[in-house]
Amino acid sequence: MDARKLIEVLSVAERLKDATRHSWTSKGRRESVAEHCWRLTLMASFMRDDFPDADWTKVLLMTTLHDMGEAFTGDIPAFVKTDADRTVETGCQQRWCAQLPEPYGTELSALFAEMEALETTEARLVKALDKMETLIQHNEADISTWLPLEYELNMQYGAEYVAFSDKLVALREEILRDMRDKIGRAKEQREESGQSLN
Repeated sequence: MDARKLIEVLSVAERLKDATRHSWTSKGRRESVAEHCWRLTLMASFMRDDFPDADWTKVLLMTTLHDMGEAFTGDIPAFVKTDADRTVETGCQQRWCAQLPEPYGTELSALFAEMEALETTEARLVKALDKMETLIQHNEADISTWLPLEYELNMQYGAEYVAFSDKLVALREEILRDMRDKIGRAKEQREESGQSLN
């Protein structure tokens, strides 16, 4: 890729630094999509021993790029995202890939299609870890940032995506343990102050 095209590609990707998510950080500010992608990539890199047969070049590229469509659409929380929203996001990704020089356009178009199909170990792993990183971030944020619907939603979130792997099921159980502890502490504090939890 020549220098000018590389700068153009990076300029599009830079939008993810400003695209905020529904999640909040532990210090009380909105998390960016770029930050989520970065930590998801780090998270995946520490699980290579658990999935030795996976194509790790592909996994790490998937984690880096899985939310690229949000450079065009912004983040839409999972609990309000519709099929129409997903169609728009997919279309944006496809048009972006079509503008990339070869072989990158074809390769990334195939990568997004693979993630969408959820048929390979790599795609299923990335989808599961994406959900788990989101839950970890929710646990790290102050519980005052949670919406009332998230107390139940977060306990169910991602269960179907981790089911194919005992390692991922165990990871989710640890995350849920932290979540129950967090909710329990918040409930005790609210009861002491005479407030309801949500």
